[in-house]
Amino acid sequence: MNLTDPKYSSFALVKEMLETPEIIRSFNPEQTKEMAEVVKSTGRLFFTGEGSSRIFPAKCAIRNAMRKGLSISLATAGSLEAAEFDLTDWAVIGASNSGQTKEVVSLFQKLAAAGHEKRFAVTANQNTKLEETANQTVVLSCGKEDAVAATKSVVEQGLVYQSLLCNLTGGCMCDRSAAADAAKEVMTAEYDAEMLQKIAASPILYFAGRNNGVAEELRLKTNEITRKKSDYLEGTYLLHGIEEVMNAGETIILMDPFESECQKIKELLVDAIGVNVVAVAPKQTIFPTIVLPTVGCSLMPYLYLMAGWNLLVQIGITCGINLDKPTRARKVGNAFEG
Repeated sequence: MNLTDPKYSSFALVKEMLETPEIIRSFNPEQTKEMAEVVKSTGRLFFTGEGSSRIFPAKCAIRNAMRKGLSISLATAGSLEAAEFDLTDWAVIGASNSGQTKEVVSLFQKLAAAGHEKRFAVTANQNTKLEETANQTVVLSCGKEDAVAATKSVVEQGLVYQSLLCNLTGGCMCDRSAAADAAKEVMTAEYDAEMLQKIAASPILYFAGRNNGVAEELRLKTNEITRKKSDYLEGTYLLHGIEEVMNAGETIILMDPFESECQKIKELLVDAIGVNVVAVAPKQTIFPTIVLPTVGCSLMPYLYLMAGWNLLVQIGITCGINLDKPTRARKVGNAFEG
């Protein structure tokens, strides 16, 4: 996708996606240093939010921390569920672009009323209800999103969380300039027309991959951008029974697939059923593959996410979808009133 071709340039969604590389390049990891000191004294960090404000930012941060062996306890859940937890000894960080998401604001109000003093917020707007209920707030620099699907904000939320973990360990984030260049390359790539037609004709898109928020977030973006039904198959779930209800012509998109499982996927799902499989990976696989450049491991999931965005946009265009105007989906899913 690009901003010179009329089939893309009229959409706010495309414009906002293509702003993301410069958000990565200019991101300031120092802004979470003070927050990190508070979290360090607690030893426990709980991520909350709804939809896109939680799925990728929280799960990507947790998986990166697990890969590095970070000793702090990390967990995540939606805010209504979190309201049922005892978070007394946890630092809690909640993300809401609008700053008025009902579930998050209500949780923070409950925590404040109970005397909880380690409440952190991430929003894209100043002077919001969420900011009122937090002890400290990071306001994103990405600016307002006009498209219904959250994109650039999701990436900056993820960077905030990643910088927080880096500041906890005294480490540093990977080369953001190189990652920004790679992100631009990934999002401006044009995909094979035959592959796009196959996916566009599919009644459902399955996303499979690690539990780092990428495949799960793309499952949500599929609904908003292509208006197709979708599902997320964590890890190797696609080899453990779901083949019973899969049909020829459906599509599985493998995000960074486990190489050891590819042959079995081909035999069980492609050869036996006729499922269409596409991979997104750092090298060619036995399936049609979108090959990505490689950057430091902590920022690699962002490239997978953006490759998925680009794929969904091109599918939406192929299907003749107005990317900016879903019929039912709203920018603020459930706004706080009161």
